[in-house]
Amino acid sequence: MNEQDRQRNAAWQAAHQWKERARQARPHQGMSGPRLVLTWLMFGVLMIIGTILGLFFLLIGWAMLPFLRHRMKKRMEQMRAQQAEDIGGGMHSGETHYRESRYRSDGRLEEHEVLEGEFKEKK
Repeated sequence: MNEQDRQRNAAWQAAHQWKERARQARPHQGMSGPRLVLTWLMFGVLMIIGTILGLFFLLIGWAMLPFLRHRMKKRMEQMRAQQAEDIGGGMHSGETHYRESRYRSDGRLEEHEVLEGEFKEKK
């Protein structure tokens, strides 16, 4: 086929148009130099900002640890005082009423009640 026959052939023309559209729709092979440098600079700035924010929150967490420890210590003292009050102050006719509260592994509260003292068996 010569060049004129190819230009008259509808399938050849359609294929040539499709090829041109595909070439135009295809993105550029590479980024331009300034655009690439700008992209890397933006990425570097974001990484630096993220690192600084992470260190800032880490320092805040470390600074809060003594306050949290003091609060937990006070809570433990309150729990011990409550337990001592329950054991020591709750004695009625030789019986001790004791309540134990714990959190199970699935996060639900688990309570046990134990009655201590002298019991008589009925026959």
